[in-house]
Amino acid sequence: MECNIDARGKAVRLKLGILAVFAGIVLSSVIFFINIDMDWIWIFPAGAIGGGLFSIFEGWTGWCVVRAMGFKTPI
Repeated sequence: MECNIDARGKAVRLKLGILAVFAGIVLSSVIFFINIDMDWIWIFPAGAIGGGLFSIFEGWTGWCVVRAMGFKTPI
């Protein structure tokens, strides 16, 4: 896991990760307070929070999994 993104890519991934975690928390709060009775609906906020945490990890370490697989990303 060597650094494969520059400072701009790190900043973008970190900001998107924070936004995704915040959106997941808001979504889970809405689901909780509205009291939706579907068990599978929790997949959406859990996915947003998990993906956001992974994006924060990528921004923090400077390592992008998509670039590590050989794809070129614009940022």
